[in-house]
Amino acid sequence: MAKPIGEDAISESVASRSSSCSQWSQWQLLDSILPTGGFAHSFGLEAAVQTRLVSSPTDLETHIIHVLDNTASLLLPFVYSSLKSPDIETWQRLDLLLDATLTNQVSSKASISQGSALFRIAASVFTEIPSLKMIRDASLGSSKELRFHHAPIFGLCVAFGMDAETSQRAYLFVTLRDVASAATRLNLVGPMGASVMQHRIAVVAETVLEKWKDREASEACQTSPLLDVVQGCHGYLFSRLFCS
Repeated sequence: MAKPIGEDAISESVASRSSSCSQWSQWQLLDSILPTGGFAHSFGLEAAVQTRLVSSPTDLETHIIHVLDNTASLLLPFVYSSLKSPDIETWQRLDLLLDATLTNQVSSKASISQGSALFRIAASVFTEIPSLKMIRDASLGSSKELRFHHAPIFGLCVAFGMDAETSQRAYLFVTLRDVASAATRLNLVGPMGASVMQHRIAVVAETVLEKWKDREASEACQTSPLLDVVQGCHGYLFSRLFCS
């Protein structure tokens, strides 16, 4: 005769199942197939190529490292601040602050485009987190001039499943993945070469994370202003494959 299952065992089983399901959602959030529009942007790489700042694999690797460092110093503080206080007031304040911080029109539009798409998809897909839809619906009808920038929204989405360090590492991973993908489509490196390079740069990315993690939005800064200038020239390129 089978022994009855105790309440503690049932609770442990439910908690384990809930944790496992949460991991599936986390992986989906980072999956390149999630239609947030990230692959429509090169993070300034296309402009850097056409202005001859990037013309070799060595230049490419250096450029990606600078992109990661600039992303970590400028945007990770907004991810961290958002996931630390995942409420509508904090998110709206961070969104307005980041909109004032991003003076580069090209990067600002890219951030808004990806952020809007991420919020719309997350609110529709991850229904187990009703607050995402609630915050989005309330913000769409707000009188404030909200822009829906990507970094604060990413922090809001991962706040309900990932710890702070993993969330910030995930943001840098998405950035590294998208730039490596852009390099492949710009024919700067082949798919295998891009994979090898991404794996190699991951060691540097971890160092970058340790340097810039767990900072408040008030500490956000740029470490590579030249990247900002080059990306701002994207709209003047005669022929373009990417939106930014």
